[in-house]
Amino acid sequence: MAHSARRDAPELPDFSLLKRLARDQLIYLLEQQHDVDKLYKVENTPIFSTCDQICFLIRPRIQTVKWIADTVNADKAAGKFRKYKIIFTPQKFYACETVLEEQGIYGDVSTDEWAFYLLPLDDDIISLELPEFFRDNFLEGDQRWVTTGGSALHLLHSLFGPFSKVYGIGRCAKMVYESWREQVEESEQKAQKSEIGNVFLIDRDVDFVTPLCSQVVYEGLVDDIFRIKCGCVEFGPDVTTADKSMKVMLNSQDKVFSEIRNEHFSNVFGFLSQKARNLQTAYDKRRGMDIKQMRTFVSEELKGLKQEHRLLSLHIGASESMMKKKTKQDFQELLKTEHSLLEGFDIRECITYIEEHINRQVDRLLPKDYRSLKTQYLQSYGIEHLLTFANLRQLGLLVEQQPGDALTAMESKVGKLVNDKTAEKLTGAFSSLAKKSNFRALSKKLALVPKTGEEYDLRVPRDMAYVFSGAYIPLSCKLIEQVLERDGWTGLEEVTRMLNGNDWCPDLVMPFFFSFTKLSKKSNSCLQHAWFIHNCFYSFSGYKFIVLTTAIINSARLMEAMLDNHV
Repeated sequence: MAHSARRDAPELPDFSLLKRLARDQLIYLLEQQHDVDKLYKVENTPIFSTCDQICFLIRPRIQTVKWIADTVNADKAAGKFRKYKIIFTPQKFYACETVLEEQGIYGDVSTDEWAFYLLPLDDDIISLELPEFFRDNFLEGDQRWVTTGGSALHLLHSLFGPFSKVYGIGRCAKMVYESWREQVEESEQKAQKSEIGNVFLIDRDVDFVTPLCSQVVYEGLVDDIFRIKCGCVEFGPDVTTADKSMKVMLNSQDKVFSEIRNEHFSNVFGFLSQKARNLQTAYDKRRGMDIKQMRTFVSEELKGLKQEHRLLSLHIGASESMMKKKTKQDFQELLKTEHSLLEGFDIRECITYIEEHINRQVDRLLPKDYRSLKTQYLQSYGIEHLLTFANLRQLGLLVEQQPGDALTAMESKVGKLVNDKTAEKLTGAFSSLAKKSNFRALSKKLALVPKTGEEYDLRVPRDMAYVFSGAYIPLSCKLIEQVLERDGWTGLEEVTRMLNGNDWCPDLVMPFFFSFTKLSKKSNSCLQHAWFIHNCFYSFSGYKFIVLTTAIINSARLMEAMLDNHV
């Protein structure tokens, strides 16, 4: 949804400063090694190099450290003696040093840290690129990344000035906030103009429903099908119409992408067609030009037109490829099923749809009913997914209604259509939408699901539901909207109680409060900073916010985090 900014809105902060600081620190660390000969990507394969010193730049992951240990021990066994240095980013952990000691190479390597916390993916999206944060914290209860989150927030605070207010919801969000406050109190404070107004810290487990819904905006679909990594996507030959793949940066520097990234996919082809006609018109201006005019055209316009034509061809190819794949996957039936589950209607048809896709072994299945569907799923996908089901249950994503628990009104209606035993099983489909089966109540309280029968013009969106074809307003976005309208959590006590009551807004008063957000209806609104702990997803990023996240997520990535193949 491409909107123009309000005239009274200030410029976004220059986040390229984050890149420059990180680059300068890395250069300093590498210069200490002297004469860096060649860079290799860590791929867990043997290293073939004649260099007498090797420097590893890695995330603090146990599996990677074990691979380095194997490499060093292999060199020692072969009689090769080198200098080894490991640079951990954004910080090193005691667990990694313990592995080095256990593998017998602690004295053979030196270690350092590269404090690269924040990677600007675009003008208004910053990521820590820590996808493991979600599983480590919310599934395994490992809180080692909390300090990293606090340090990232402290870096943002120190570079772009103090925040007006900090709102948060979630246990991890509060721990990150407390870590940040400790660092602020320990560091030297200097007076500076604030470039960010309010800050929102939101745990991912506050809203699991939103990332599990299928995305229908262009950028979201690109991420679902081609996988965007660090703001970059690799298009295959089916898109490039060449013999090889091509990596493309997707950000606001891409003029074509910047205009369609937040458009509903049904509007994209029309826009691209018009763009192609405009480009052809611009090319046709060459006809009838004299020599001077042609020279000016070539020097000032032709290069830009060629670049825009290349990008337009790529996005048209990507759109055609996505259309073919989504048609093959019965995408409309999937959306219909999701919308029915959100509304709480046609549950029997939804169960039938899921059963059919289990039997066909369709990818990206999100099981909703606990017992009957679980059996079919394990038979089709393998018994190893017992651990996956245990992980889903632990997070409250897949819950079985316990005997004696009261059924909701909708579940009771379903019970009349089937036998009692089946009705008991079906309650899992409801409770899987949110912890403690509060999604229905939250949806009604916050009007997350528009009334059935209302027409929704996707060409002229009227609210945030456009990212899901008008069927659902993202819960996390609605929370931010409500807090902004109420200037706090007052009046949202019932909502926060259903979200486990972990809301907070400390007494934090800072001197500057300016700028704006599209979600706020106040005239003196301000530039907002929303941080999703663990992650945000591309359907949300269209709003005029600065979004800081530990990683970008979608339904496939969230489900992959549940698989028990992480080390």
